[in-house]
Amino acid sequence: MRTSSPVLVGRGDQLGALRTAVPNQPAVVMIEGEAGVGKSRLVRELLDTDLGPLLVLMGHCQPVGEPFPYGAVLEALRDCTDRLARNHSRLSPVSGALGALLPELAEYLPAPLPSTGDPRADRHRLFRALRELLGVLGPVLLIVEDLHWADDGSRQLLRFLMGDPPANLSIVVTYRREDVPGGVPLGSAYRPPTGITSALLELEPLDVAEVRALTSAILDGEAVSAEFAAKLHERTAGIPFVVEETLRALRNPAGAVHADGATARRLLDNVDVPVLLRDAIAERLAALPAAATRLVEAAAVLGAPASAELLGEVAEISESRAALTHALTGHVLHEVDARRYGFRHALAQQAVYDTLSGPDRQDLHRRAAEVLDRVEPRPLVQLAEHSERAGRTSAWLRYGEAAADRAVENGDAGTATALLQRLLLDPAVPVADVDRLAIKLGKVAHQGLDQLDPTEALERLLSDRRLSTAARGQVRHYRGVLLIRQAGGIEEARSELERAVADLTEVPDLAARGEAVLGLSYLGVTPMSEVQPWLDRVSRARAAETDPEQRMALYANEVGSKMHTGDPSVLAEWGFRPASTSGELRQLARAHCNLADAMTTTGHFGRCADLLRDGLRFAAECGAPFTASTAHATRARLDWLTGDWDGLADRASSLLDEYRDLFPLASELCLVLGSLAMARGEWAEATSYLTETGAFAPEESIIPVAVAGCAALARTMLAQDEITRACVDVDRGLAIVRTKGVWVWATELGPVAVATFLAAGRETDAETLIEQIAAGIEGRDAPMAFAALAWCRGLLTEARGQFDTAMSFFREAADRYSALPAPYPAALVAEREAACLLPSDQEKAAEILSALVDTFDGLGATRDAARCRHQLRSIGGGKPSRRGRRGYGDELSPREQEVARLLVAGHTNRKIADVLFLSPRTVEQHAARVLRKLGVSSRAELQAEDLA
Repeated sequence: MRTSSPVLVGRGDQLGALRTAVPNQPAVVMIEGEAGVGKSRLVRELLDTDLGPLLVLMGHCQPVGEPFPYGAVLEALRDCTDRLARNHSRLSPVSGALGALLPELAEYLPAPLPSTGDPRADRHRLFRALRELLGVLGPVLLIVEDLHWADDGSRQLLRFLMGDPPANLSIVVTYRREDVPGGVPLGSAYRPPTGITSALLELEPLDVAEVRALTSAILDGEAVSAEFAAKLHERTAGIPFVVEETLRALRNPAGAVHADGATARRLLDNVDVPVLLRDAIAERLAALPAAATRLVEAAAVLGAPASAELLGEVAEISESRAALTHALTGHVLHEVDARRYGFRHALAQQAVYDTLSGPDRQDLHRRAAEVLDRVEPRPLVQLAEHSERAGRTSAWLRYGEAAADRAVENGDAGTATALLQRLLLDPAVPVADVDRLAIKLGKVAHQGLDQLDPTEALERLLSDRRLSTAARGQVRHYRGVLLIRQAGGIEEARSELERAVADLTEVPDLAARGEAVLGLSYLGVTPMSEVQPWLDRVSRARAAETDPEQRMALYANEVGSKMHTGDPSVLAEWGFRPASTSGELRQLARAHCNLADAMTTTGHFGRCADLLRDGLRFAAECGAPFTASTAHATRARLDWLTGDWDGLADRASSLLDEYRDLFPLASELCLVLGSLAMARGEWAEATSYLTETGAFAPEESIIPVAVAGCAALARTMLAQDEITRACVDVDRGLAIVRTKGVWVWATELGPVAVATFLAAGRETDAETLIEQIAAGIEGRDAPMAFAALAWCRGLLTEARGQFDTAMSFFREAADRYSALPAPYPAALVAEREAACLLPSDQEKAAEILSALVDTFDGLGATRDAARCRHQLRSIGGGKPSRRGRRGYGDELSPREQEVARLLVAGHTNRKIADVLFLSPRTVEQHAARVLRKLGVSSRAELQAEDLA
């Protein structure tokens, strides 16, 4: 693993200002920032720039006990021998004052003048000598690092030089303001004189996005989850050095960066404090009075920002304000916000915490619990934490469960599940409490987004002797529900749920909910003939149910399952009274979101959008984050289908980062991202995403998504004339559909399957497939399936040369798709109509193709727009890029933007030519203009800037 980033992250503006200021002599630039924030890295980036004739002289101030007068500047001047040898004749006698201080340069210096007898006059002569020496060296860049450690003489010298610099001099200094004596870097106020270039660059810590980019760069472009980046930022406060050291301390950083929130927190909380940071904290602690040290230790145990009074009570010291002042001026504690104090970042807090002995820690935690118990409202999570660490089991159980209950009330399922898991892991928790906590964990966990850890906790409980037989079936049920949401968990989930249903004879409501999950039509490859009996049992149970929440819970599963298959009874029965409790509202939210998800399969897009809006509102009102997450993923899928692609790739990528560990959601988002990449002609990216849709593991997938993934993979292969591979993808998808027995799910697969079979000379297979689809969707409520069927029939009749018949099918399909609306397939069908018109009416075909260029361009379907332009050129027509043929100056034209995007993705000229239907020579010309306009010298630099 790298120890630092190969590219500069988050400092582009400051580097630009530095590069602009330094050559514009005379210049003074002051770079300010706390330890580890990246001041030296910024200077190194400057030095990697072509500085032309500038002679770089660099000195470092050192934290030594005995000051070396003017040390940093004198150190820097030792590197000017060669330049001085050519210019020393221009020196006046005053420069002889430097001979004793710079013996390396003595042979080029005049003899020293006799002392004036006045130390101040001699010092002034010395300062003049140094300025004169710098003045004869030609263009010079003087860099002084760590000015906060400078002796008084060096500060005065730099103040003199910066107040009246030679015309050929640029000065750059770096410092930490918090470590500067008196907070004034040059010893007295400095205001740049008129006539010189000046800049003050204040480096702030990185934000979460920049920490994520930095982490990815250090790990050679490894993808980093949003959750890991957020936890890393929280732990390091965004200080680049601390980020780098924390990554170095992780055992497997490349694997850890994909972690979800809970896993990321666990991994990062267990990272040892970097040695350099530990030593720096220890040095600052050693300089504090005893009372201040005790106050800092209390802050480390509390872990959260606190008032001076609270810190003093926990530390049990009377002069808390005086102690706090020492801790603040010693830069151990910081004012986090108004009247609350804590550590700069979590690692600093851990470094102090680690200095405490076991008994001291326990005593401070006990004291913290006693003090916090008097605070209103009581901070239950903190009270639980301190009680646990103080070894007070009964208080830990009382506060921990109360905190979990409060978190559930506030809609924070993640905090609740984390607390309940920790309680259940404690062997000291009495047997009588285990059942209640275990069942509560299962109930809460399936409402939240953190699935993996609760699932493992429930699995451990199944072998825990403390768990009663009566509770075991409930734990098994909740574990089965959670397994469905994880990659590779569906088959095990079905098995677990079937066992749970058998064990839950004394809990019939929960047994019925287990049956409702087993009746979901779209889970895995279990044939509908085996799923239907479960679904029938759910329908009977719902009809007999009197409890509104239970009835709605069963209906929420039933309605989604039925709509996914195109059951025409669903919309006829839809409707219910408003929810009167939070539980009913949660189930109402599920019903809306489940039905909306199913409608993306069947094609009720207008109703789908309305259901999502209401479902998200209900989920927000009752605190159901998992239900809301399903709606967000469905929204992304709906946006793809309805052509709302503007910004969709970014939205879907952000959602994928957030929901990566929720397989049903992640697979659907990968389908969206893969489909978008396919439309742009980015085959490798498309394939990478589409393989994550479940297409290659249908037994563990959400079947409509997996089948659509097979369809998109086949379309990707077909576009590259990989007919055999396209056939493999098509046959795999059709095998899944035939196993399940739900032909509505062939909506996206059917047209590409027919096109692939015809390209492979398998006309009989194409004809048979069309017959099967027609029979399978008859009587179903699935508008998109009938549009796809017309498309399939058009492709077959086109292949047989029956162009008039084919066009009528294509127009029917286009009309059906437009009514949904689904503009992308509508446009693809219209393209086939144009192809049928070419032999008889080229003018009409050209008119359609010209309109399609605009349609595909408007969607962002780069590959399809380029293909239509190519077809227009082949028949003697032509259509310019999106905004016509105007001059773009230094801006990128639309075509150049497309080339730039493909260059950043690492494609060769030949690959770009294939995607955009251009010649390699034309692409080469576009690429050259892109590099010139963007001010980069190579493709590698372009890719590096995109990463940064």
